[in-house]
Amino acid sequence: MFSLGVWIKGINGLLEIVGGILVLTIKTSTVIRIILLITQQGLIIDRHDILAHMLRHGVDRITEGAKVFGGIYLLAHGAANIFLAIGLLRSKLWSYPAAISFLCIFIGYQIYRVTLHHSVLLMIVTGLDIVIVFLIRREYAVIKKSGQE
Repeated sequence: MFSLGVWIKGINGLLEIVGGILVLTIKTSTVIRIILLITQQGLIIDRHDILAHMLRHGVDRITEGAKVFGGIYLLAHGAANIFLAIGLLRSKLWSYPAAISFLCIFIGYQIYRVTLHHSVLLMIVTGLDIVIVFLIRREYAVIKKSGQE
């Protein structure tokens, strides 16, 4: 489970970097048009499509500042995830407490963001981060115990 979780965080980090680059390079108006186009078909099929309505509602709040913040957040979070995943997969002892600390900081921030702006996706990501922290802690305890014996 530990290795799978770390691989998922590493792949997620790569996707976040790609997403961050896209967010920073694509114009806000283009993002809005793409979301409206994508959700239009979903709403034709089902007028009550919750995801389509959430996306369309979220599009109303996209500002240039929010776009820049989101892009930088994705780049930073993605790069840190990849860096720490590599350290964890190579069993570097420094990476275990570093990963736990990093994830706890982001978990705290993500919880803060969820309290301000309800986001199901962010709640899911936060839940996965919490599970990963417990897996890393457990693996670190096993490694430290085996190293002391």
